[in-house]
Amino acid sequence: MMQQLILKSLYVVARLKYPKLRKDLGYFVRDNYYCKLVQARFALRDYVLKKKYKVISYQGEFDQELRYVLPFAYWHHLNGTLDKTISATHTKEFYFFSPNHEEKFQQRIWTESYAHYDVPNMTHSNSYSFRNWVQVPYKQQYRNDRFVYDKPLLVIANKYNIEWDQPPINFLDIPTLDTIIRTYGPRYQIIYNRPLPNQIVQDNSETMSLNEHAWLREHHPDVILMDDLYREHHPSAVRNYNHLQLMVYANCNHFISMHGGTAALASCFGGTNIILSNPNWGMEHHFNEYKNLFPKLSGATILHARTPDEVLNHLSKTF
Repeated sequence: MMQQLILKSLYVVARLKYPKLRKDLGYFVRDNYYCKLVQARFALRDYVLKKKYKVISYQGEFDQELRYVLPFAYWHHLNGTLDKTISATHTKEFYFFSPNHEEKFQQRIWTESYAHYDVPNMTHSNSYSFRNWVQVPYKQQYRNDRFVYDKPLLVIANKYNIEWDQPPINFLDIPTLDTIIRTYGPRYQIIYNRPLPNQIVQDNSETMSLNEHAWLREHHPDVILMDDLYREHHPSAVRNYNHLQLMVYANCNHFISMHGGTAALASCFGGTNIILSNPNWGMEHHFNEYKNLFPKLSGATILHARTPDEVLNHLSKTF
């Protein structure tokens, strides 16, 4: 009862502070206000006692985990207060700093974040708090000599999923891929990454078939497929597909990625990340998150492309 009263009051505050914000978006700001209020009850243990006590459990979307949960967990690690982390299968490498990480969940539940108030930031917002939030140093942790090539790497992190119960919206089709590869293949060693359904833990976003892997092998054999790297190096050098992604991305400074977890992951390794994100879908655009949040994940330069043509335009100017 008290929680509902506080949430209603915070919604009023959000509406008063941001009167031009669309009414339904005020709920996101409200929730982030409440997330920050919840942290006040841990002030004594976080800033005075500073003993290991924090157990962080998360089963929601991969995107939010990278943006909010992992930087919060890493802050507690640096603060000396992290006791245990719990997440989905094949996430141990993301929580390399955790003294006790449990891979508990076989499926991600995308709606979990709507009531997950135990992390200072958990929803889209224009009022993020970075007080208990620290970049996770994935590039330093996973940089290696194994995935090094004669030319600098360019990772194309594509996807072809159901999005918001709609057919795929944010993806690079085969003609666009062909243009990118023919133009930039001579300069970069291109690695193409689109995980198969059995390689990562799924949520509600059904993975569909683009049939590009066979096309790439036939028409662009110089492009390295992440799927082939996985077959070659697992389990001798990489423990799972996420571990492979971390190792390859750590050696890369040039990324093309798609809206969602694909974009968030590629933003964790510095360099330049061109993100294809249709402004008609998703909340990132309303809150300007490609400028106020994504660059903070690693200090990466984020270039937002609204269409595949804008991806090509950013490439021509930057890569």
